[in-house]
Amino acid sequence: MRPARLPRAAAASAAAALLCAAAVPAASAAPAGDASACTAPTGPYQRPLERYLDRPVDGRQSPEDCRAIRAFQADYGTSRTDGYADLGTYRTMVAAEAAPDPNAAGDCPVRSFTVTCVDMDRQLLWVQSGDRVDFGPVPIRTGRDAQETRPGWHTIYWRSKDHVSTLYDDAPMPYAQFFDGGQALHGHPGDLFDGGGSAGCVNLTVDDAASLWMLLDVDDSIYVWGTKPGTAD
Repeated sequence: MRPARLPRAAAASAAAALLCAAAVPAASAAPAGDASACTAPTGPYQRPLERYLDRPVDGRQSPEDCRAIRAFQADYGTSRTDGYADLGTYRTMVAAEAAPDPNAAGDCPVRSFTVTCVDMDRQLLWVQSGDRVDFGPVPIRTGRDAQETRPGWHTIYWRSKDHVSTLYDDAPMPYAQFFDGGQALHGHPGDLFDGGGSAGCVNLTVDDAASLWMLLDVDDSIYVWGTKPGTAD
């Protein structure tokens, strides 16, 4: 599905300031429930899910809405599986909606070389080479208020596959690829949406971070733009 290449020899740098792991516990998945009954209440992202799934957009959960959302959750493997329109389901919907052309707005610069695009407005990441999308788009979690992920052009300067944070109680940061002063792309074990944001890093699911690890290497370019919802401009 996603192309991969063997990484070049990574030149390890002495990057001591690890400002990235979010210190929040993982949320447990909700049960799928009975095959016919779907009784999850109205969720905070009800309207956008209704719109995407071609349901009447009234912001009120119906049994039909619930079943449609639950089917979407099953198709995309979200952690919530009961038809409730939570943040994780919404972020997955945003990625699915963007999949045909994540750079339709042209916000990520098109270059002849590989660029990892980090869209903080939509909380999405993808990798493109010219006009070709090589990976994603996938949902991400960027820095929370006062610890925002820094925008602009960056370069991966150090990679650490089994990294742990020295600032956040040895919090795991698998497949960490550092790009700016301790901020990194890395996997977040558990629920990616279990808190308001990271401490500056770009968090991905562990599976997505592993795929990205195989695709990128030291000296590859990253472009970050936008504003995470809920943070200051």
